[in-house]
Amino acid sequence: MNEEQSSTAWYIGADKSEVGEAAILVGDPARIARIATHMSDVHFVPENRGLKTVTGTYAGKRVTVSAFGMGAPIATIVLHELFALGIRNFLRIGTAMAIPPAKIGDFVLADGALRADGTSNSYAPLGYPAIADFTLNTVLRKKLSGSSRPWHAGIYGTYDGFYTEMFGLSGKRREMIGALKQDIERMGLIGTDMETSALLVAARVLGARCSTLCVATVDAHSQAKIDDAAMEIAEAELFDIALSALTALPA
Repeated sequence: MNEEQSSTAWYIGADKSEVGEAAILVGDPARIARIATHMSDVHFVPENRGLKTVTGTYAGKRVTVSAFGMGAPIATIVLHELFALGIRNFLRIGTAMAIPPAKIGDFVLADGALRADGTSNSYAPLGYPAIADFTLNTVLRKKLSGSSRPWHAGIYGTYDGFYTEMFGLSGKRREMIGALKQDIERMGLIGTDMETSALLVAARVLGARCSTLCVATVDAHSQAKIDDAAMEIAEAELFDIALSALTALPA
């Protein structure tokens, strides 16, 4: 897809001078301030429509971090706008639901994703695969291998309905989701989220590199969640791996 470059992003509000050479996409806006402490020469883009963006220097390169909130529609808008500003390397980081053998607290890297979202269909037909960039994932594998934290790589499942497809609150809905999770495990998926398949398809169609690396924070079967202290440690490690991988990519 041939896209004209833009001087200013419509929704995130950044202009070309405010973004770096690569971008990290996060869900939780509160992560923007936390990841900023891992960089130097930090510039916070004025918040627009609730979307927060920061650009800083890491290992001598400028990296932009943008928060999209939740879900594939807004995540792809943020990616698409940053692409229009000239960025070609993207990594989504955050949280995912763990499918065995992945356990709470492990890192889960997406080699690809099952397209059960609706947004990716606006970029390519359903038969088009959602595949992570090989070069980016090669660098991420090297960084992960140097970490003491367990990690897994494989296929994510991306769904639009959190309470209808991923996390049942109670009753019949929880039973229905339980049956879906059995299918997910049978297919060998390693985690589920609400963004990865759309981001992988959008980036590849546009002509950019993209992958997802998350902390597994919820057990798919028991619905147990990671505690705050453990997440704080895992998130800090995630930030450094993401930043070091993106800044180590070849031009």
